[in-house]
Amino acid sequence: MDHLPPFDALIAFEAVVRLGGMTAAAAELGVTQSAVSHRIRRLEDHMGACLLQRRAAGVSATAAGAVIVGSLPGLLEQMGELRARCLAVARPERLTVGVDAALAQHWLIRRLPAFAEAQPDLGVELVVSEAGASSTEADIRVFWRPAAELRATSTQQPLFQERVFPVCHPSLLPPDFKLGDASVLSRLPLLHKGPPGPATSAEWSWPAWLERLGLLARPKETLRFASLGPAIAAALEGAGVVLARSILVHDALADGRLARILPPAWDLPSSKAHVARWPAALRTDERVQAFATWLSAEARRSVGDLR
Repeated sequence: MDHLPPFDALIAFEAVVRLGGMTAAAAELGVTQSAVSHRIRRLEDHMGACLLQRRAAGVSATAAGAVIVGSLPGLLEQMGELRARCLAVARPERLTVGVDAALAQHWLIRRLPAFAEAQPDLGVELVVSEAGASSTEADIRVFWRPAAELRATSTQQPLFQERVFPVCHPSLLPPDFKLGDASVLSRLPLLHKGPPGPATSAEWSWPAWLERLGLLARPKETLRFASLGPAIAAALEGAGVVLARSILVHDALADGRLARILPPAWDLPSSKAHVARWPAALRTDERVQAFATWLSAEARRSVGDLR
């Protein structure tokens, strides 16, 4: 078996060539960039040839790498079909769904009983991961990807592109508060998502929001969270105002557990969007199609409620 190439390295190589870079491949595979680079080196050592051309604009396959690129789609599809056949025998009525923790906690879990009622013969196993990670064991996965990837293919269903706006627990707002009174942001604690610095995109930057609203920048921040899920949880406990994605706070706004500071005209579009993806071998799988169709309908319903 020593003559066989390392399978994880083939997967990494395919992702790097398809996405045009190590960073994008690492994000899709849920590993570090150095792990992807290490796998590529192992594959090159095994093949005895340089497989990638590294340039300022990205990477592309060498002549030797192109041989692998031409053979990989068929090979990976056969491997995927093998897995699908095994799954059909081992657990034909169970679907494994991979989703990040924030979407699961704040939106999806509340809706899963409705899917179970509509599909009583199909069980769902939810695999929850931190934002940006993925599970290769899932039959269908929900990814948070750049908005440019929000398109339908044979292995992908676009779900929703969200809007970003500030929300807080209603108890933090003064009794005479009127929607659109941005001055309250000068007096309330602000909850931050992600690392500080200029790399933060405008929709997640409190300084950018304060400048947009004509408010003086605040020199001292309060709480900062690595990801949005815990930041929303803190806002639900009354810790401060959070810049939140529309889907994740849809239910809390509807229930009155959170309140808007600004009317929808002030919302900013999110630079990323959710898509559902599944292996090529499962592109005609009835379980996958049933869940993807239901998930897309639920997303459209939630987005429609927010307009």
